[in-house]
Amino acid sequence: MPKFSFSKYGIIFVLIALMIFSGILSPAFLSRRNILNIFWQTSYVGIIAVGITFVMIAGGIDLSVGSMVALMGAFAITMVNKFGDSNLSVVFSIFLTYVLGAVMGFGVGLLTTKGKIPAFVTTLGGMAIYRSLVLNFANGGVYMSMSQKYSSIGMKHILGLPLPMIVFIAYTIFAYILLDKTRFGRYVYAVGANETAAIYSAIKVDWVRTMTYVISGISVVTSAVLLSSMMGSVSSSSTGNNFELDAIAAAVIGGTSLSGGKGNVIGTFFGALILGVINNMLVMLNVAVYLQGMVKGLIIIGAVLLQNLKEQ
Repeated sequence: MPKFSFSKYGIIFVLIALMIFSGILSPAFLSRRNILNIFWQTSYVGIIAVGITFVMIAGGIDLSVGSMVALMGAFAITMVNKFGDSNLSVVFSIFLTYVLGAVMGFGVGLLTTKGKIPAFVTTLGGMAIYRSLVLNFANGGVYMSMSQKYSSIGMKHILGLPLPMIVFIAYTIFAYILLDKTRFGRYVYAVGANETAAIYSAIKVDWVRTMTYVISGISVVTSAVLLSSMMGSVSSSSTGNNFELDAIAAAVIGGTSLSGGKGNVIGTFFGALILGVINNMLVMLNVAVYLQGMVKGLIIIGAVLLQNLKEQ
């Protein structure tokens, strides 16, 4: 009989305990509508967090995802407005956005691996560049969708469940299979755990690392399309703000190591939900919006501290 591992599944108990505690503080928390809202609101960051988990396990980091959400959402809306309100134009515009996101992820990967620029610097620069482009093209304003068909995507429900929630679950399952059941996934762990050993094992380290940034770019586009279509617009100044902090926090809470080699997308999935529950609880308890960032910062520090204590 397989031995139960609390360290592997402990995050699920943390989420359940947090929900019970929140339910005691506010009975309205446990209503079906509120639970679905938490899941729905968490999905956008959760999808990005699943992608960034690949990057972090391979020993990298991506600070540009928040600004990239705004840029990709703005690009999708601009393309749809340009090509017209038909099913074909919407599909084609989303396809172009995925191509652009994958190319941008590939570019960041090349700068990091072939250009030998630290991922922190590359993605920090990317964060500034993407936000600057979005602000410049909109002159600091808002990108509005003129397409009814595009705007209806993010509000769709299937079997009573919001589409972003279903995509989040399906994306996590796909990522779990890719990371845990394929040779590529084993290479990602090997590269993050010991780069030198990976090179001697004939693993194409640069290619694996670059592909993790492509996955991150595709994850950002998925979130950007769902978010911009749900809102019907993209604010050049506020859309995607702090998404990088939330995505990294979700991965770290889920057990992904900032130094690479450790982590899993299932942990990230529950880490994102824990963040969503905490956000919801802070709102219900009328905690000042300006203090919510401090709470997230303390959670990240606490999660890393626990990881370090476990490794000692």
